[in-house]
Amino acid sequence: MGLPAGLARTTRFTRFNRLHRIARLARIARAAAPRGAVAAAALLATVTLVGCPRESATRPAQDDSRSPGASQPVTPSGAPPSATSRAPVPAGVPRTVPGLRSATSVPGPGWRPAAGARVVTDPEGPLADEARLLAVELKMTAAGTPARPGDIELALRPGQSGGDEAYELTADDHKVLVTSAGEAGVFYGTRTLAQAVRSGGGLPEGVVRDAPDRGQRGLNLDIARKHFTAEWIEARIRELADLKLNQLGLHFSDDQGFRIESESHPEIVSPQHLTKAEVRRIVALADSLHITVVPEIDSPGHLGAVIKAHPGLQLKDASGTAARGAVDIANPEAARIVDDLLREYAPLFPGAYFHLGADEYRALMAKDPEASYPRLAQLARQRYGDRGRVQDLATAWLNDRAGVVRGLGKKPKAWNDGFFTGGVVSADKDIEVEYWTGKELGARDPQEYLNEGRRVVNLNDEYLYYVLGEPNQFRYPTGERIYRQWSPAVLRGTTAAPQGLTGPDRVTGGRLAVWCDFPDAQTPQQVADGIRLPLAAVAQRLWDPRPPTMPWKEFSALAGRVAP
Repeated sequence: MGLPAGLARTTRFTRFNRLHRIARLARIARAAAPRGAVAAAALLATVTLVGCPRESATRPAQDDSRSPGASQPVTPSGAPPSATSRAPVPAGVPRTVPGLRSATSVPGPGWRPAAGARVVTDPEGPLADEARLLAVELKMTAAGTPARPGDIELALRPGQSGGDEAYELTADDHKVLVTSAGEAGVFYGTRTLAQAVRSGGGLPEGVVRDAPDRGQRGLNLDIARKHFTAEWIEARIRELADLKLNQLGLHFSDDQGFRIESESHPEIVSPQHLTKAEVRRIVALADSLHITVVPEIDSPGHLGAVIKAHPGLQLKDASGTAARGAVDIANPEAARIVDDLLREYAPLFPGAYFHLGADEYRALMAKDPEASYPRLAQLARQRYGDRGRVQDLATAWLNDRAGVVRGLGKKPKAWNDGFFTGGVVSADKDIEVEYWTGKELGARDPQEYLNEGRRVVNLNDEYLYYVLGEPNQFRYPTGERIYRQWSPAVLRGTTAAPQGLTGPDRVTGGRLAVWCDFPDAQTPQQVADGIRLPLAAVAQRLWDPRPPTMPWKEFSALAGRVAP
């Protein structure tokens, strides 16, 4: 899966320099003027989809547009001779991944790409590059308005219902109109149209109204333990975009490596790493495809690469044994270095979020943290009174780092095992919980976070953890298991949290996560192959969490057919 290489949107912060970049054909931008609605034919059937629908019985097994005896519609006046010269598209529901949530089918010819047909929008408007991308994919021409028979028109409609990611796709009178209140919605409409062509030859006559159920949908990638090239990451971004996924988490700092160039602390950077120029290219491509890149610098654990260059920062227990990957949070120098890095990388990643990690801090994985780390326990009592504990120091560390990224215009995220109950210090309420496990010592049930009014993102390690080498009883996730059993409400193990707590405003989405514990267990190509169907299943369940009706065998075959 993936979009054509080399095509990306003019980034938000360099949008007005697009004319200088056309030679790179590299940006897909935003919004065209609103357009009047196309009059629909008399409504005969409305199909409201539940989950991922079975194929309509009226749809042929294959595209019959090349059949010698197919009837040819009369060419409307004003259109190029062949712009509407293909056989009608049978009525039914376009087959896409993720599946459409609502469609209306009416009698009519539908739409197929044909010689002379164009993708039109304002050539100087912010959807111009989107039009170019779709034109390349469908072997058409990008042009300015007005639309004529055979064309696809892209337009923004401020105030259109459903939000910025919702879209409406209308096939009527040998034309297609894609509209949305937001640029992302128009883009997703083009993904549906491209997939409809791949799966069924074109778009049936009628209207599609579609929108995602969850706002955060994507992939988390551990590039700290295993180096992935910029080109490999870009290929995954194109794959995410074609599945209407909108988030890529980059975990680039851990015990085994620090994988992005640094000017503030070059001493911590691993020999194999991404340059900042490569990261800017990755971020620009992601932005062009409506994908937010979420950087993660995990602390105060998982900082082995920093400790290697600064051994004096390592935490030690009462016996003098070093705690792997953990910095001493009583040492102000540890906070200074981490904050230097947060400030350095925030501008490199212009998206809304910064992930602070906060998981698996070794001091709090001990059965009795106060006995094992008496120096931290003493400091906690000094700062917070007799009730102060080591967990209060760790929570204060998290809040301090959240304050840094908040001051840089970012929304903080942290792993669920970085949030503790019963302490003197509580984690700031605006720190978003990324729930990954209920297996750690003292792990809290996800309902506790929801009861506290926190927003939670689902990375359930029972279904969504692709861990190289399969250590600690992990098994590579399968698309079928995700498709059949998982939903955004299944945050821990295999049991869903209470329905009233798991709506889109509370469990805001989820991500498949690749962790490279044994980096040589798979090649980059094996990783890409291994996550292809799990990503498709995640895309389906986050777009529409209702139980899918299409059998897995059909869904997995469809995922192959609609891939570029």
